[in-house]
Amino acid sequence: MTGRGPKAYWIARVDVTDPGAYAEYMALGPAALVAGGGRLLSRGGRAVALEGPPPRERTVVIEFDSMEAALACHASPAYRAARARREGAAEVEIVIVEGLDE
Repeated sequence: MTGRGPKAYWIARVDVTDPGAYAEYMALGPAALVAGGGRLLSRGGRAVALEGPPPRERTVVIEFDSMEAALACHASPAYRAARARREGAAEVEIVIVEGLDE
């Protein structure tokens, strides 16, 4: 163990309903996530459901150094501005899960 707490993983499941408006979110969202300490691990690549409901159109996984960092990023002014652009452009589910303690 390194003495650091567990990392956190932001997992978003997204169905885009208005591609034009969603493009406005994409112009701001990823940069806000990175500025908030996020590391994009997956952003809309191929997804396969082995159990449960089918995957949404896009599945996004972002790693943060901690749960607190992920929550702070979500609440940040930069990400709030990005979310405002996404309003009505997509159906979105976001969960943040803690990783295993290092």
